[in-house]
Amino acid sequence: MPTFRTSNPVSAADVERAGADTSPHLILVGLPGSGKTRAGMTVAERLSRPFLDFDAEIERREHQSISEIFAQRGEPAFRAMELALTRDLAMANNMILAPGGGWITNAGCLGILKPPSILIYLQVSPETALARMGGGAWRRPLLNRPDPVGELRKLLAERESLYLQANHTIRADKMTLAQVADSIVALARG
Repeated sequence: MPTFRTSNPVSAADVERAGADTSPHLILVGLPGSGKTRAGMTVAERLSRPFLDFDAEIERREHQSISEIFAQRGEPAFRAMELALTRDLAMANNMILAPGGGWITNAGCLGILKPPSILIYLQVSPETALARMGGGAWRRPLLNRPDPVGELRKLLAERESLYLQANHTIRADKMTLAQVADSIVALARG
């Protein structure tokens, strides 16, 4: 089974192929910068499962960047796009999914995929998340502000109770990408 990179679209055939396997989706949640995409791509390769980054797929479908979508149509329109993508993925199984950090706050999204999907929270501090983003924090609409670490703290305060609904939590602050991927693979196989 192919591993989708963030630039590859998910077609109906991809969803059908993924749906043929009965293994549940693994959904990686956490703050922006927690490593969902990078770890997810590595895990997908190691498990020979398809990978999908929600933001990249929405950008592909809409022919706009997430920043442009937020600026031109607003956050509610973006959340509606996340919900539509989530509904599409409910027809499949066996994928490694990396939704955006706020996906879990989108009413109904989690219930569409869980159960049977397995939710894994990549727990990092706001400081670690910002450091991992490097200079890329400005590209994220909710962080493109004078105090991005303060924004991350606010997002964590608003979202952590939802993240903690995960089946598993990986404390990823002091872990390398390889260690995070090892932990996720072990959970998937265990």
